[in-house]
Amino acid sequence: MRVLSLSVLIAVLAAPAAGQLLPPVGGLGPVGGGALRPLDPLLVPTAAPMLGGPIGISGLVDAGAIPAARALADLRRERLRQLVRSNRDVLEADPQDNPVRRAELLALNLPAAALAQLTAQGFAVVRREGSGAGGSGAGEVTILRPPAKLKLEKALTALRSAAPGIVADYNHVYEPAGAALQAAPGAAMIAANAGGTGNASIGMIDGGVAAHPALAGARIEQRGFAGTVKATGHGTAVASLLVGDAAGFRGAARGARLLVADVYGGAAGNGSAQAIAQALDWLGGRGAQVINISLVGPPNLLMARSIAAIQAKGIVVVAAVGNDGPAAPPMYPASYPQVVAVTAVDAKARPLIEAGRAVHTDFAAPGADMAAALIGGGYTPVRGTSFAAPLVAARLAAHPANPLVAVAAEARTTGNKRIGMGIVCETCRNDPRLLREKK
Repeated sequence: MRVLSLSVLIAVLAAPAAGQLLPPVGGLGPVGGGALRPLDPLLVPTAAPMLGGPIGISGLVDAGAIPAARALADLRRERLRQLVRSNRDVLEADPQDNPVRRAELLALNLPAAALAQLTAQGFAVVRREGSGAGGSGAGEVTILRPPAKLKLEKALTALRSAAPGIVADYNHVYEPAGAALQAAPGAAMIAANAGGTGNASIGMIDGGVAAHPALAGARIEQRGFAGTVKATGHGTAVASLLVGDAAGFRGAARGARLLVADVYGGAAGNGSAQAIAQALDWLGGRGAQVINISLVGPPNLLMARSIAAIQAKGIVVVAAVGNDGPAAPPMYPASYPQVVAVTAVDAKARPLIEAGRAVHTDFAAPGADMAAALIGGGYTPVRGTSFAAPLVAARLAAHPANPLVAVAAEARTTGNKRIGMGIVCETCRNDPRLLREKK
């Protein structure tokens, strides 16, 4: 249950004042530099392909062709099964068929006596990662490998029995919110202009960001939490919506410092709860005021504790509700208490029919009929809650003193309960039709 809804919190503070669906990339070509590629206007109409997830389940961008809610939920289940099948060396499924890192369990602040008992039972320590040097202070995470013949579910029971009351869980894997990760091996990452002062600091947990003309002047710092930082289409698009700035294209937080935590390292089998917890700690330590997470997955005790710890530092966490439809289960981290949960609307302010749900929905923002940076140069139409969340994050970062109250005052209400307290950043949409290369 949500401890205190944002609407109630804002009412108290303000009184009496008032996903993702990224079209597939063809040939990537060189990254950065060169003229911007023109957008083909035929990418926008109903025949444009869209990806339903990292493994590329197809559909149509035309709202009339998107499957019904129950079918979307079924597609989600099949997509997750396929993700596990395609990455059997590193993934398996938990009892609810959610992907988890194979033969890994997480324990927070595991007592020495409990560790000794588990070691005697055949558990092995994969690694221990200290926390608290950064911004969250959630604690020390121990990654354990259970005995080879012990199923992961029974191993988790044994772990919890050895240390009653401990925070212990599977190492769940999180996806870009309904969109393809689109890793681009060999693509150059951005690490320029990382210094400097002024304006807000925004954190982003996603895939890595590629060099792009719209990001050439941005202050971006990246760090990998699943190996070397690897540029991805999803991460590049989200970053451009935050800090992009070029002729005809404007990010919603131009001039802000962007801290990118890459939790994938270019591989869809990554994006684990443990990597996200590390990323949160790093972002807190680097001074992020707002953190955008355009990723979705199941509830996880380590992630919940890490998010609560970062929130206790006064940092606002924003997350997309996903694009698996209203029949899918509520997605996380958007459903955690006080996480700002974001859904998406089209150019006519209609909620996207494929938008998922969270335990709560706080705001909506443009998530269709819009463009973002395309890895390799140029721009591409994007659709989904993945691309709405960074717009809300940008507006929150613009109001450091009282972000939730200020953004709630900005939001335009429509009477539609599906969009929470209203639509934010409606003028932040970059129209694909206006981004054609001028001849």
